[in-house]
Amino acid sequence: MIEKMKKVSIVVLDATRKESVKALRKAGVVHLEEMEGKGPLLASYKDAAAATDKAISILDEIKLPKKQIVNQLDLTNDAALEMANKIVSLSDEKKSLFEAIARNTNELDRLEKWGNVNPADFVSLAEKGIFVYMYEIPEDKYGTIGKELKTIRVNASNKVVRFLLLSEEQVTERPALMPPEAYAVPMPEMSTEAFKDSILKAKQTISRIESELADDKKYSATLAAYRKVLASDIEFETVCSGMGREVAAEEGEESKADVMDEIASTRLAWLSGYVPVALLPNFVAACKANSWAYATADPDDDDPVPTKLKNSKLVSIIYPLMDFLDVTPGYHEFDISGWFLLFFCVFFAMIFGDACYGALIAIVGIALLATSKKGGRSLGVLVTLLGLCTMLWGVMTCSWFGISTDKLPSALVDISFAPFSAAKSGKDIANTNQKIFCFSLALIQLSVAHLKCMFADRKSLKFFGDLGSLLMIWGMFYVVMNMVVDGTKYPLGDTGVPIPIFGGRFVLPSNFPLISIGVLGAGFVLNFIFANYEGSVGKSVLESVKNIISVLLGVVNQFSDIVSYIRLWAVALAGAAISETVNQMAGPMFGKLIMVIFGVVLLVFGHGLNMILNLLSVIVHGVRLNTLEFSQHLGMTWSGVKYRPFAERKEK
Repeated sequence: MIEKMKKVSIVVLDATRKESVKALRKAGVVHLEEMEGKGPLLASYKDAAAATDKAISILDEIKLPKKQIVNQLDLTNDAALEMANKIVSLSDEKKSLFEAIARNTNELDRLEKWGNVNPADFVSLAEKGIFVYMYEIPEDKYGTIGKELKTIRVNASNKVVRFLLLSEEQVTERPALMPPEAYAVPMPEMSTEAFKDSILKAKQTISRIESELADDKKYSATLAAYRKVLASDIEFETVCSGMGREVAAEEGEESKADVMDEIASTRLAWLSGYVPVALLPNFVAACKANSWAYATADPDDDDPVPTKLKNSKLVSIIYPLMDFLDVTPGYHEFDISGWFLLFFCVFFAMIFGDACYGALIAIVGIALLATSKKGGRSLGVLVTLLGLCTMLWGVMTCSWFGISTDKLPSALVDISFAPFSAAKSGKDIANTNQKIFCFSLALIQLSVAHLKCMFADRKSLKFFGDLGSLLMIWGMFYVVMNMVVDGTKYPLGDTGVPIPIFGGRFVLPSNFPLISIGVLGAGFVLNFIFANYEGSVGKSVLESVKNIISVLLGVVNQFSDIVSYIRLWAVALAGAAISETVNQMAGPMFGKLIMVIFGVVLLVFGHGLNMILNLLSVIVHGVRLNTLEFSQHLGMTWSGVKYRPFAERKEK
């Protein structure tokens, strides 16, 4: 469930702001409203954090030999900041040197055909009254240069002639007799020899910098620790400088604040936040112990109230996945953690769909449990549970590493579940039944969503709008069976013949199609009338009429949402096909002793790759059905903010 919150406000003396913020952090129960800190101290912390982040990133990019052990050294905070700035400076210098090498290399490439070029020689000639300029021109145009122009041909290559233009006067404009095809070659900043020397020195300096940065990896741990200190300092100073403050009329401008100590001692400062109702006694005790004035109230609907989930230990194992996905329900939304866990286990098992894969996953989960610390075992329990669920589904469908059912021991075939087992019912029947099971999952999960909405709106006529959506889901289920599974077996009319499902193990009455369509129509009417109810039925109907296109598309969405669940069967089928293909490729290799090793490698690689693809499919498809289809029918947007109290951070 989502814990109830109280909005709290605290008022303290401005002169005791820092001491009060320290005490508040020690209490560790208030989730503060967003603040915008200010001041030179906060700016210095942020600058230090930026430099440290960059330094850590620079060191992380340096790869050392795997066998090389780096003994970490400790530094004081001031020394750590100095080291971070030094690392950033070296990195910037290295970047500048690479840019200089690139520029100088381009200049050398540009002047390569000219040989050794030294601007000083041209200056020396100019001092003697001989002005020389470099030009390039297509070879077939060289003869068109005016006879009045004095030129010296240097060389020619690739149908380009390089020549020097000689003049007794400085040429500031392009000579009129120079052909338009002639290109004036810009004079370089320095000689080609100087360029080469500069490149060589830059490479030597880069080598020295890289060696020095590699040596600085011994400070990676202390820089990371310093970054955590800075994060705490930034958080503290943001709160301290971002609190609301009483400004005395005598102060005038902020620049006079330093001389207003007496006035500051009587001024007030305040902040607001949220506290779970269960922790409210702790908050009150902290206020009384520190002589703070405080007020509590129920949050308004538009307040940014954080969300704190509280569930059983079993349900709480889904939290690592929700944290990984960064999804949090809004304070006024539903907590679907339990349903999320239940259906995710089913979706995960169906997508992996193999008992042996499930066993491997369970082993990984048990290993995580064995190595994790007490209080952090949720992930291990979750992985183990997912592995066991996958094993169960694999046993039911008779899927064991994708091995053909005719090669499996009869005992494994016997324990499989006939409706879903191709070994017992045949491939076509098993696939059809699995499709029906997917749509049945959709019916169950989406029905749960609308039942929760009905319960939430039980005191309003909007209840009937939710009931209409539920009826549409139930009616649309049979339409999906007709259009997707088999139109002959599941007709839309009354044929007078009972309708078998799951291979005849269950039978529906012959008039079931008409009942389904009637339920669908009744649901549409109820939804049309009451879906937008906000105190007036007439306004609700008018709103539906105004949005008639969206209302009609909503019926289509009911169909597409149910059909969307077939992705579980389709992805599982693709995974099974990959397993079978890997087995077929590796099978012939086990006929020869020398090829056995290659066969084993192929099996490990193929099935390992398949498991990775299945994991990606779980994230894309299994998670989607919970966070999109299911959540949309609940009206959830996952716009919540996780409850994070202002507290002293413990080292993990």
